[in-house]
Amino acid sequence: MGALGSDAAIEAADIVLMDDDPLKIVKAIRIAKKCMHIVYENIYFAIGIKVLCLILGAAGIANMWLAIFADVGVMVLAVLNAVRALFVKKL
Repeated sequence: MGALGSDAAIEAADIVLMDDDPLKIVKAIRIAKKCMHIVYENIYFAIGIKVLCLILGAAGIANMWLAIFADVGVMVLAVLNAVRALFVKKL
């Protein structure tokens, strides 16, 4: 535990519980699962939009503005989607 552990153990640990409550591990696992779910959503969304833009560009339908949206716009949407990880409920 973080409060009673030695400095070497705290330095080597991946996760340190600072208040001697093992039930916080469950909370950390739930937050991690929610974050991984959001990460996969962002990856699938970004790759899907870029593939769609690539196909439309190869067909001659897409213009430069669609390519800019596929790059910058999707990044902004992914960041806004990732903000949801700050508001994990029912922990």
